[in-house]
Amino acid sequence: MQISDRLKSIQPSLTLAVNSKALELRAKGVDIISLAVGEPDFPTPKHICEAAKKAIDENFCRYTQVPGIPELRKAAGDYFAREHKVPVAPESIVIGAGGKHCIYNFLQAFLNNGDEVLIPAPYWLSYPDMVQLAGGVPVLVKAGAEQNFKVSCEMLDRAVSPKTKLLILNSPSNPTGAVYSQEEFSKIMDWALARGLFVLSDEIYEQLVYTGSQSPSAVTWFAKKPEQVAILNGLSKSFAMTGWRVGFLCAHPDLIKKISAMQGHSTSNICSIAQKAALAALTGPMDCVYAMREAFQRRRDLAYATVANWPGIVCPKPDGAFYLFCDVHSVYGERVHNSTELCTYLLEEAHVALVPGAAFGDDTCIRFSYAVADDVLQRALAQVGKALAALQTK
Repeated sequence: MQISDRLKSIQPSLTLAVNSKALELRAKGVDIISLAVGEPDFPTPKHICEAAKKAIDENFCRYTQVPGIPELRKAAGDYFAREHKVPVAPESIVIGAGGKHCIYNFLQAFLNNGDEVLIPAPYWLSYPDMVQLAGGVPVLVKAGAEQNFKVSCEMLDRAVSPKTKLLILNSPSNPTGAVYSQEEFSKIMDWALARGLFVLSDEIYEQLVYTGSQSPSAVTWFAKKPEQVAILNGLSKSFAMTGWRVGFLCAHPDLIKKISAMQGHSTSNICSIAQKAALAALTGPMDCVYAMREAFQRRRDLAYATVANWPGIVCPKPDGAFYLFCDVHSVYGERVHNSTELCTYLLEEAHVALVPGAAFGDDTCIRFSYAVADDVLQRALAQVGKALAALQTK
């Protein structure tokens, strides 16, 4: 059977593979705790659900405009004005089926064959595959735990070539939770734009930044150079709306038109009901978001206090998102040799599902999601700590 050449280098998601193994063990009666999936454990806020129910009752169930209903595009643009004091016009917004869909469409619309894309590592696991599917070449720029998993302009500069067209910048980061300071972010943005590079700023976790930190946004640079900047945001993480699949992309109106034309030949509009729910989220109260953020910060502190006491494990304290990314290579030896084997060991011995750092471009690390109830998190970490200790004594 023929398989297209562009799919030959694409690998299945390690996150989903770990989850599949966990489900298999659960089916056998094993009590598995999953800290693998990046999904808030909170219900979608009530006013958002009510808006969706109202849309169904009013039979808002037909095709809409491909880039999104006008009022939702406006609300997404107004979001930037509210959060960052920079208004964005509706024609610079397209609504997609989640942030992942928006990034995929952007890369398809922007990249040509052979274009190189700078991707700071550790990275969100889908970036390189999406770049390759668009004909681009991912160029990884690795920053380790000793650098708090954040790249510098000097590191990026060493990776630039005449073929470099794009930088993907993710802050707050999945998988590390690292947040670039305003100064760090500004230097990188200025560096990229001065070299004629385009920047895609993935800000999907920007509402989940904790006390003492602020999340910079590229929207200020978009206002100055819209032909070189795009911004990804969405509702999955901030409003506990993962299954609703609503994301939005801010970009130059000409690029938005091309993405909309392409989207018209693939998904058409996203779900009409989800759009009404998203409108309620973006125009409604933010108390629910703040309450979830407070809970995540408490869990961050709880998890970090535990992990920081594990011998030989190095974990910079994250300032955002809901992940700990721990350097665990000190436990590699006769029993486990890499992050995938370690996660398999912890799944079987500690009955906790985690994600190997290899999925994110750093095989020395593993990722913990603390988007679970406090008591579940404490139990999971206790079991992992015990299993790691046993591994280190063998």
